Amino acid sequence: MELAANQQTCLPVTILTGFLGAGKTTLLNHILSSPDHGMRFAIIENEFGEVGVDEKVIKETSEEQFIEVINGCICCTVRGDLSKALKRLRDKTSGFDGVIIETTGLADPAPVAQTFFVDEELRRYYKLDGIITVVDAKHFLEHLHEEKPEGVENECVEQVAFADRILLNKCDLVDEETIEQVYKAIRGINSNADIIRTQHSQVEPSKLINIDAFSLDKALEMDPEFLNTESEHQHDLTVTSASIRFEGELNHQQLRMWLSELQQNTAKDLFRYKGVLAVKGMPEKFVFQGVHMLFNGSFDPRFRWSRKEVRECRLVFIGRNLDKKALEKGVMDCKVGVLRFKVGDAVEANCEEWIQGTVIKLWDEGNPYRIRLHNGEECFGPVDTDEFVRKSAVGSGMAWQPTQHGPWWEQPG
Repeated sequence: MELAANQQTCLPVTILTGFLGAGKTTLLNHILSSPDHGMRFAIIENEFGEVGVDEKVIKETSEEQFIEVINGCICCTVRGDLSKALKRLRDKTSGFDGVIIETTGLADPAPVAQTFFVDEELRRYYKLDGIITVVDAKHFLEHLHEEKPEGVENECVEQVAFADRILLNKCDLVDEETIEQVYKAIRGINSNADIIRTQHSQVEPSKLINIDAFSLDKALEMDPEFLNTESEHQHDLTVTSASIRFEGELNHQQLRMWLSELQQNTAKDLFRYKGVLAVKGMPEKFVFQGVHMLFNGSFDPRFRWSRKEVRECRLVFIGRNLDKKALEKGVMDCKVGVLRFKVGDAVEANCEEWIQGTVIKLWDEGNPYRIRLHNGEECFGPVDTDEFVRKSAVGSGMAWQPTQHGPWWEQPG
């Protein structure tokens, strides 16, 4: 009776989980920005990489929220950090209506949920309201059937198995037959959780928050060792992260071309990549994210560099057998340096043929050069290399050679 009465006054906690790139952060941003619930949340953001990307975006879209960041895998190596973070929050959650924990895509939600039942101090102040799992309809079956090393559990299975609500997300990217296959696979793991079809993680927050859905009895029935604090979650050691952060600016056109090559060569093992970039000549931040061959990025007017803010770039890659040195080199090759040409210089631009022109502006709309061609038209020089812009040749000019890259907007993904 005492525990039940205490649960009535405890702050409800929602765990958001789901594999890498499923749409968890998009869902979290949707919940925080929704005008429908009128609630304020304390957020615990778990990033697998050493450099935080998601928390930087969340902070800028949710100024009224209190955010704690935990780097590493919240379900194993930094599980104790979760308890410490929750205890720190305890004295700061006055006026908040709940806590939302977004786990990394490689986390098993069971040890996270376990925290609220094995720590007596946390039991007095928090209650686990529900586990929400976001499923990527396009990539779920691929990760579900992935062969794991002996003794390594499949995170996709664990995330679905412990879910109280399941968001079947990205339904717009697959056909109805695939959706039915994914639905059947989910039901084979979890026959009780409500499944909600979504696009871009759009769902009424009332279906996910204050649902009082988590049942300890149900968790113990599914996993009798649920409360065993000695059990360990074993990751696939071939899956790692590479984090890159530096002060300075990037040429996002050049980065996008490099990412296209990376996608073509390593997409299957490239589970997740994301970043917030300072782009030369642009007041907005370039925010991008990708999953395998899918890429999305844009200059978002909500995210502008303030005068007091240091312009920097943050990128995180998560995947199997990552070549961290090659990834770092690929990114740093896109870092802005001193341009070869200045305004007024005569150049030739690669426009399906070499056309002579004059540089009229530097760093225009994120492009190193704006060029007025001799035929009166204008074009951008997207990258400062001889593939795109070169010194004007004497006479008729050198023979035109096709670029190795097409325009970034024509690249796959």
